[in-house]
Amino acid sequence: MLIGEYIHTIDEKNRVSLPVKFRKEMGKKIIITPGLGQCLFIFTTAEWAKVSKKLSDSDSDLSFLKADQRNFNRYMFGRAAEVEIDSIGRMLIPEFLQEGIRLRDKAAIIGVKDRVEVWNEKAWSQQKEKVAKEAEQLAEKLGNA
Repeated sequence: MLIGEYIHTIDEKNRVSLPVKFRKEMGKKIIITPGLGQCLFIFTTAEWAKVSKKLSDSDSDLSFLKADQRNFNRYMFGRAAEVEIDSIGRMLIPEFLQEGIRLRDKAAIIGVKDRVEVWNEKAWSQQKEKVAKEAEQLAEKLGNA
């Protein structure tokens, strides 16, 4: 399980280190895609296969006929990138994905069970603060679902 919060510096070649605890679980090749909110999602190739299947599944094999599904799939698959982790655990996040979340000097790398999220450090700080204020109400909603 991927858990924890890490702040890592982005080097002069735009690489960021994947936390050691995550490297063991994620392997040498990962998939990075736009996330929801102001972050990127990182999946192992095995988890990406599961996500891909779920995004493609529907009541029929003609899911591409549904506009919402087509548009969301374009968003997730069209901007996804397969990235290799180098021998010392660094990954090069494609520039177009970095720009989407305004990733500059430091990245917040967050383990969220089956995926890793990458945030602009300031955006992550704001998100944490917002959710901390709403945590009790969110728990209540989820408990009643």
